[in-house]
Amino acid sequence: MSSLDPDGLAARLRDSGLRVTAPRLAVYAAVAAHPHADAEQVATVVRARLGAISTQAVYDVLKVLTQQDLLRRIEPAGSPARYETRTGDNHHHVICRLCGVTGDVDCAVNVTPCLEASNPQGFVIDEAEVTYWGRCPSCQGTATP
Repeated sequence: MSSLDPDGLAARLRDSGLRVTAPRLAVYAAVAAHPHADAEQVATVVRARLGAISTQAVYDVLKVLTQQDLLRRIEPAGSPARYETRTGDNHHHVICRLCGVTGDVDCAVNVTPCLEASNPQGFVIDEAEVTYWGRCPSCQGTATP
């Protein structure tokens, strides 16, 4: 099953206890097709598929899908929240400082001192969020604005 297969996406919605509606399916498919899209980008894709849908409706669907762990919401500093379908693992992200393109980076394994809190203050830590910043290949020759 492809990550964009409508039947597979609908099955995932049902398996999560959600009714399959056109807006839910369209939002889920949009994020699957455009990982790390923000809500406005998702809304643009959904409108191309469904026609008129309010931005608030898109936000509502994104919230429900995130609550059901079908989507993951990431919030890079200085940019709007972005959404992806890759959930259930502790992967990180790399973001271009110039154009904002975002990619997935698998969690470092073996010796990872930055992922071990020196003083967790009684917390039981189950996740570390790391964002790598730099320039993507397309922007490497571009002067910093």
